[in-house]
Amino acid sequence: MSSDFYLWPGFLGTRATFGPDLALILILVSSTLFTIGWQLAVHKQYDVHRWVQTSAAVINASVVLVVMVGSFLGFTIPKISAHFGEPPVWVATVHACIGIVTFLFGSFVVLRANKLVPVAWRFKNYKLFMRTAYALYMLATLVGIAVYLVTYALVL
Repeated sequence: MSSDFYLWPGFLGTRATFGPDLALILILVSSTLFTIGWQLAVHKQYDVHRWVQTSAAVINASVVLVVMVGSFLGFTIPKISAHFGEPPVWVATVHACIGIVTFLFGSFVVLRANKLVPVAWRFKNYKLFMRTAYALYMLATLVGIAVYLVTYALVL
């Protein structure tokens, strides 16, 4: 079996290979954890909330950096100029744009929550920043599911 997981067979019964299948499952796990963490905050269980959100952010960052960046650079960017009108290409490009903003903003929020940014950068309005990060993450997740469906599951 090849060491390139982009070529391994998938396991979800679509045209996807192992990498996209694994990414979809892990992103669904992280979005579920983000939602659980949100509910923990609503119930004022802030210490557990921080650990759950940080864990979800680490899973998300791992998937983004190990699977999604390589997939976008290797498979989507080469097709943008000639095939942008095709759903797999434009949906993936929209997802990448939303994802970049979400990844950077969400990473900052997690670093701030763990007091890993300079004091001058520490915001006080947690609700606004965390709700914005959560909303962006859910949007990126929904568009990512659309990428998976139009690329691997639907016949267009």
